Amino acid sequence: MKRLENLKDSGDKAFVAYIMAGDGGLDKLRGQVEYLQATGVTAIEIGIPFSDPVADGPVIEEAGNRALAEGVTLNKVLLEMKNWDFDLKIPLIVMTYLNPVIRYGAERFAESCREAGVSAVIIPDLPFEHQQLVEPYLKKTGITLIQLVTLTTTENRLEDILGAAEGFVYAVTVTGITGVRDELTQEVKEFMKTVRSKSPVPVYAGFGISRLEHIELLREDVDGFIVGSAIVKAFHDNKIENIEPLIHAVTQRNPV
Repeated sequence: MKRLENLKDSGDKAFVAYIMAGDGGLDKLRGQVEYLQATGVTAIEIGIPFSDPVADGPVIEEAGNRALAEGVTLNKVLLEMKNWDFDLKIPLIVMTYLNPVIRYGAERFAESCREAGVSAVIIPDLPFEHQQLVEPYLKKTGITLIQLVTLTTTENRLEDILGAAEGFVYAVTVTGITGVRDELTQEVKEFMKTVRSKSPVPVYAGFGISRLEHIELLREDVDGFIVGSAIVKAFHDNKIENIEPLIHAVTQRNPV
């Protein structure tokens, strides 16, 4: 994850692309990762399908349901990734919920992630106070547990979370679930400024980022962007090329 900190130091912005593992079949995952890497994304977040995805909006929830219908599991995804033999040059981040990790076994999960070449893990329903359920095992294998902050995070709690942050901070732009949105508010902009001013690591805005206007609104207040629903929908509709302008707006523009 050092690569992401170096990117911040250079003044460039990061683009993290989210995809749902197994949407349309697990055999598609490798090609999606290779495509996104070639398109210039900074890192890829690989979602694990789960039956009760509390943070997911309708696009990602439906993608997860399609993957579950294909029989995709956490174990199958990690085994698939472990067998990849192409030249992977960017960090892979696994996004999963706590229940599958506990069922799999936290220590085994950390080791399987290491074997699969995973750099970091996001568990959106893991409370900060209970991160010891997973974090020590990840740390032992050199994998980063990404911290999340939201618009409703209190000031004291924000400082505690940022004090433990490594890799980058996932700053949620909305109160609610993921999904494509038309507008982001000025409140979001101020929140990002606050988090970034206090964070020792890069701050990436996620949830609802889907349009060039969102990128422009927050460009000077964050170090990168996480885009999920728009990419998941583009892959599902076989129109992934439509997302390239959004990627390039982040990765190919010199900072002002």
